[in-house]
Amino acid sequence: MKRNTLLALGLVLGTCLALNLSRAHAQTPASPPAAPDAANRPIRFVVPFPPGSGTDTSARYFARKLTELSGHPVVVDNRAGGNGFIAVRAVLAAPADGSTVFIGSNSTLAVNAALFKALPYDPVADFAPLSMLMRSPALLVVPGLAETQTLGDLIGAARARPDTLNYGAGSAGYQLMAELFNDAARVQTHHVPFKGAGEAVTAVVGGTVQFAFAETTSAQELIKGGKLRALAVASERRVPALPDIPTATEAGLPGFSAYTWVAAMVSAKTPRAEVERLAALFTRIEGLPETREFYERLGAEVMPGGPEQMRAFQTSEIQLWKRIAQKARVELQ
Repeated sequence: MKRNTLLALGLVLGTCLALNLSRAHAQTPASPPAAPDAANRPIRFVVPFPPGSGTDTSARYFARKLTELSGHPVVVDNRAGGNGFIAVRAVLAAPADGSTVFIGSNSTLAVNAALFKALPYDPVADFAPLSMLMRSPALLVVPGLAETQTLGDLIGAARARPDTLNYGAGSAGYQLMAELFNDAARVQTHHVPFKGAGEAVTAVVGGTVQFAFAETTSAQELIKGGKLRALAVASERRVPALPDIPTATEAGLPGFSAYTWVAAMVSAKTPRAEVERLAALFTRIEGLPETREFYERLGAEVMPGGPEQMRAFQTSEIQLWKRIAQKARVELQ
């Protein structure tokens, strides 16, 4: 009897202990979820131009590939207007934690420094470079139904009627290209500003302005469809996607060249580890055969290079456009 009694008592004590442990576990507050690390945060690409521009096209391609590689979402935030100042302010006002990336262009990251007396940001000191993305030769375009058939026709008309032909420019970069053209061709044409490259190209299609410089990436379908006519490509060689368009040299303006380019930056206050992590992802995307093929179809080319190469290139571009602005006697804004 004693043995049976002890066994029963043990069973009762064991059951009570199990119940108490269960209650204690239920009453213990759950551990807070771990904060998401940098690699899992959503990323925002801020673009200083409207949808449809070459910069926007690059941003959306890299956003898609970055999502595929990293597994976390990337959204594109278009902040057009104000010479890129609106987008720059949005980037620099955001937390400098790697979650906001500026997809900038030659206009915002180099040309603005040559055109403005008091730029409200420093394109070098305020940003940490991640990577160069692409380069695209500029096309000089006129309306598809214009009487102007050649670059010589446009130059002849501009010389015959000084300062009466209008050119559209959706950014500082395109404005300075046109002023460089004015200087090289010894003509005077009038600047009409637009919020983005797409609006400027639309104005050419509609005949609101007589000509503009446009990216191959955003203009080639309009050229193939007859809505635009390209008089020349401002590069050393013809564009494979548009093989019938002569270079500026072939069209009668020797040595004239102008390119647009796109690069990725973050706030200079971003931790170094975050800069390196993002730079590695961008570099990996640039190296994909799909990326090269994507840009070749658009008449552009990949610009490989990490933070150091990007900074050296940006600095040289700022110096270049400052020289061009002075040579063309562009009045600083």
